[in-house]
Amino acid sequence: MDKLERYISESLSRLLPRVKKRFQLGDKGQLNDWNTFQRRIEDHYPSLFEIYYLLYGHQHDFYFHLEDLLDTLAHMWFGRPGDLKKLDKYREENPEWFQSQSLVGGVCYVDLFAGDLAGIKDKIAYLRELGITYLHLMPVFKVPLGENDGGYAVSSYREINPDIGTMEELVDLGKDLRNSRISLVLDFVFNHTSDEHYWANLAKGGDVNYQEFYRMFPDRSLPDAYERHLREIFPDEKRNGLRTSSFTYNKKLGKWIWTTFRSYQWDLNYENPAVFNRMLEEMLFLANAGVEILRLDAVAFIWKKLGTDCENLPEAHMLIQAFNAAARISAPALLFKSEAIVHPEEVVKYISSEECQISYNPLLMAMLWNSLATREVKLLRQCLIDRFRIGECCAWVNYVRSHDDIGWTFSDEDALKLGINAFDHREFLNQFYSGQFPGSFALGLLFQVNPETGDARISGTCASLCGLEKALQENSKKEIDLAIKRILLLHGIILTAGGIPLIYLGDEIATLNNYGFRLDDSKSQDNRWVHRSSFDWNKAKKRKDKDSLAGRVFPGLVELIEMRKSNNVFAGNKLEVLNTDNDHVLGYLRVYKNQRAIVLSNFSELKQTIPGNFLRLYGFSTRFKNLITDEIISKGDLLLEPYDFVCLMPAQD
Repeated sequence: MDKLERYISESLSRLLPRVKKRFQLGDKGQLNDWNTFQRRIEDHYPSLFEIYYLLYGHQHDFYFHLEDLLDTLAHMWFGRPGDLKKLDKYREENPEWFQSQSLVGGVCYVDLFAGDLAGIKDKIAYLRELGITYLHLMPVFKVPLGENDGGYAVSSYREINPDIGTMEELVDLGKDLRNSRISLVLDFVFNHTSDEHYWANLAKGGDVNYQEFYRMFPDRSLPDAYERHLREIFPDEKRNGLRTSSFTYNKKLGKWIWTTFRSYQWDLNYENPAVFNRMLEEMLFLANAGVEILRLDAVAFIWKKLGTDCENLPEAHMLIQAFNAAARISAPALLFKSEAIVHPEEVVKYISSEECQISYNPLLMAMLWNSLATREVKLLRQCLIDRFRIGECCAWVNYVRSHDDIGWTFSDEDALKLGINAFDHREFLNQFYSGQFPGSFALGLLFQVNPETGDARISGTCASLCGLEKALQENSKKEIDLAIKRILLLHGIILTAGGIPLIYLGDEIATLNNYGFRLDDSKSQDNRWVHRSSFDWNKAKKRKDKDSLAGRVFPGLVELIEMRKSNNVFAGNKLEVLNTDNDHVLGYLRVYKNQRAIVLSNFSELKQTIPGNFLRLYGFSTRFKNLITDEIISKGDLLLEPYDFVCLMPAQD
């Protein structure tokens, strides 16, 4: 037995009996729960201990914190509701449940979509009509009044923003969603808290233990040393000389506090094992409230090290792996979704069964918009070939847009392979999607322009960026038709490329930009609110009116979703990119067991022809079926209309 194995064995033999004594194991159910807990400890404790030891083993009170960790895991497991324990058992036996083609995501702000949590419950029928089986509610927790980064400055992980409801209502909603076969997804903001969190208030009151929950500095010497290597996330955040790129001065404490994002968001100090244990407790509390998937916010920033850019450090991965191992013990139905808007090579490092089982795919989103702007699929093809492949036990979350801005996250190296100057190309994309490039169909807003680097991102709804807003202004029926086809084309790809599609609710009824945010002082400085408008239920009522915009987009999207759910070929994440010999047409092959389908997408306003021989190369005969229209096609060549999206399977003779 090596040294580490001995530590693991000794720690369990010493600590687990002490934890067990704290429980009254009087009835059969409690004994069964303990036996289940002990089995999972045997399976997952070795990896959890190893990571915990690597992070904190050098500290004198290591075993104190380790016992606290085990105690937390046991108490949260014993407090887990019975229906969720049944879900745990099912998902342990079916660990790839999230690979199913039946999983289709929707994301929304509670207040903007339905007013409050009770309103969400009332809209379950609408979600089922659309085909949603995975609902991500944007930050629902208590936050400071006024500026709160759209809910990402959390003041309590156990209290709901009173404007939308209570924790009890969230628990009830989770049950109703599960009964409707919809998984509840929430954000876990674990890099930072708001400066009004309970811990922060104790720190401001002089409690040294809670000051160590955050990263505080008595003078500028260390912040200056760190900032030599840090990138600036929000260039417009400097105020009154009290904020530099990543640090904010607190007058009451007389200290500089690490604030990567906003001055009111205090970064947590994960070098303190007490922070890990307490955040684990918050995470498991949410799992026991019925949350099935947690989006791990800002994963790249959670560990700091002097002399580095403090992004994507090995310890950040270790922390997530430790959280994951802990979840396998106390809430194994829980999945993690990574939010890492970083270089594509770094994004994939967070995706594994030991870390985040699913991950946002920011590269696919960026490349879809790139192809619409350029009418070419070369960069999209290359990125799918080089960057899309992940482990079979994992899944991408593919999306057209989110609550956030659109950043051009493609690799400079990938662009260079195709002779593209990355800086100039990003500038073109920003000009195109802000409507400044001649001939652009898009109307978006430049977000977070950095005057020093020229960097910027784009805000805007799917419909406005696809040209619908401008087409309506020009009253052009032709351009309106093309804009709607662009909307459906983008969604068709995220529904079929492999992984979990995620729809920003409102896009299914062609929501346009809302510039009213400029009149709200709490929102006017953040133009992402242009695409975070209230859901228009009057517009949604017209979703069955074929003459309305909602009546053209909603049924088209439902048709695509039903096609996805009806065909096992869209399960899993295996994708083979095809060479269509046409720079305007993206093609890929999906294979699942004995099924195969070819997906073709025309990214131009012009008709494109795909030779029949191309289809026969991949085992298709002269007869094939369009899965969207059920049309049997027997012609030699395939004609793609402008912005056409087709899914083909060999037709049964």
